Amino acid sequence: MSVAAVAHFMLPDSPYAMWVRDELVDYLRLPKDGTRVEVIGGEIVVSPGPTVDHNGMVRDIERGLFASELADSAFRWRSVQTTDLNLFEIGDGYIPDLIVMEADVLTEARAAKARHPLPHQVDLVVEVTSRSNAVTDRQPDRKRATGTKWSGYAHAGIPYYLLVDRDPKVSNATLYGNPDRRSGTYTPVESWGFGEVIGLPQPFGLEVSTEQWEPWDD
Repeated sequence: MSVAAVAHFMLPDSPYAMWVRDELVDYLRLPKDGTRVEVIGGEIVVSPGPTVDHNGMVRDIERGLFASELADSAFRWRSVQTTDLNLFEIGDGYIPDLIVMEADVLTEARAAKARHPLPHQVDLVVEVTSRSNAVTDRQPDRKRATGTKWSGYAHAGIPYYLLVDRDPKVSNATLYGNPDRRSGTYTPVESWGFGEVIGLPQPFGLEVSTEQWEPWDD
């Protein structure tokens, strides 16, 4: 079974600084096979590349965005997959499964050849859990000494976080909003079970089919 590894050892600089300079992967001598290297709660987290069914769920969300764009020329939201996101205020660096931002913001970032979008450019992040690293996507529990992406995105002030949890004990998608930057917490907005149609409220106003979504195998 593939697992996420948390690295604890001496580095020539902080994990975040090396991540920003794109030096961390080479320093760790990791294969360039889709392995993800992130800095979460100040720790280096290495996890395997996503599976086909995982990426299929991400694609379904993108299809909802594309359908809305085709149906309405004024639809202003665009998305990018697996792009590094620089949470500079807390010294973390993530690779969200999907980033949603306004079309003109994405156009400007592309024109500037930006390596890492910044939180103020992002309106929604999406994470689909994997068995190996689900704990780093969810709200941190009392046993966890460091933050997770859930708390990191809230600290960064990203307005919305859609968490698709594939754990068979959960099997749902939850939209979080109203981030409290000081405490690093979100408020649940709405939740949907697998098989239901996700109706993301305004400002997004789009629907996502989850008909083919399944939990990971036990």
